[in-house]
Amino acid sequence: MGVWAATAVVTGEAISLGIFLTPAAMARSLGSPALLAAVWIVMAVLTLAGALCFTELAVRNPFDGGEYLYLRRGFGRRVAFLYGWMAVLVMYPGVAASLCVGTAPYIQTLFPVPSRIVPLLPAVLILGLGALTYTGTRLSSGVMATLNWIKVPVLVALAGWALLSGHATLANLAPFTLRRVGSDPLIDAVAGAAIGAFFCFGGWWEAGKIAGQVRNPTRTLPIAFAGGVFVVTAIYLLVSLAFVATVPLEQIHSNTAFVAQFGQALFGGAGSRILSACVLLCVLGGLMVLSMAVPRVTYAMARGEKGSAEQGILAAFARLDPRTGVPANAVLLQTGVALAVLALGAFDRILAFIIFSAVVFLALTVATLFRAITPVRRWWFPLAPIVFIAGCGILSAMLLLHNLVPSLLGAVIVLIGLPARSLLTRGTSVAPTVATEISTP
Repeated sequence: MGVWAATAVVTGEAISLGIFLTPAAMARSLGSPALLAAVWIVMAVLTLAGALCFTELAVRNPFDGGEYLYLRRGFGRRVAFLYGWMAVLVMYPGVAASLCVGTAPYIQTLFPVPSRIVPLLPAVLILGLGALTYTGTRLSSGVMATLNWIKVPVLVALAGWALLSGHATLANLAPFTLRRVGSDPLIDAVAGAAIGAFFCFGGWWEAGKIAGQVRNPTRTLPIAFAGGVFVVTAIYLLVSLAFVATVPLEQIHSNTAFVAQFGQALFGGAGSRILSACVLLCVLGGLMVLSMAVPRVTYAMARGEKGSAEQGILAAFARLDPRTGVPANAVLLQTGVALAVLALGAFDRILAFIIFSAVVFLALTVATLFRAITPVRRWWFPLAPIVFIAGCGILSAMLLLHNLVPSLLGAVIVLIGLPARSLLTRGTSVAPTVATEISTP
């Protein structure tokens, strides 16, 4: 993968279904265009700080695995396994199932799908993505990069049409700084908007998971991380202000209804179909990133935990297909778990439970820079990791205050990984790790 494909990984997951739903929820809650722009900018600064840190980690460790690999070398195998357990078996299957379910209504708007087939659409999407990833990195990365780069000019054109056609007007932004009547209490609104914006940006870290597939990682990864974050920030600011300039804050009543309102305002009767096509493009690009990145975490974790064992559960996922170079068994596992989560209908609860733990692991991942034996000598160190860790700490506190029970239940789900690891690694011999980057995976 070159610069374009690696940057598409960074932008792909961040610019997904959330770009059409989150800005509406944030605008309605904050009640002020100025506050909306301020939250996006603050989250962009926090994201850029994290991206600088992940760039350094990926360049030092240009192998597949991302956070699992960094945590293993920074804090040891147990902490790393807990992250992998959460990511592979809980969080990412839940995200994939949720996105596929959210996409189904937009597919139905675009195509005459029989009503009896509609419930099967999410499963068909999951299976199709798994099959495409299984074929090999060259084809899947090409499709992923194409989808994710097409969405950028499409979204810019959408915002541009809103402005140039006269449907968007600065009068809808006025008063720019004053909050509208009926907005949520300020502290609650800012907290909710910050959490929403942080996870709307979420996914920029996925490029680290496939660093082993990147050509010239020392040059490519810094461009991908920094460039991708700047693209995502510009798109979110532009699209959010275009949304609010087209549909006044007072008329935004719900996230899903807002998509229809915006499409109707811009394109009349064809608005729902045009916006549905945009949503579908954005979501499919994000799903392609997940389908490529997550199996690499499974592969890296299986390699790190299987020790000298050549047979067994872990060893089965520690192999690459000799023909395609894809961790085929890991792809099958990811597809199967996502289908199971979908069948159980548990994806919404899983995501609510696991958000807190995901933020904690992001902070721990960046903290590994302080444990590297080879010192970090960058102009942004140690400011960037301090800013990012502090920001994650504030977000974690907000999540505990607003969702204490789900957050604690999610932590319990993660900690179940410890006895699971004991069972999976029983009888294997694994060499100890050290708190540093190493030259081999």
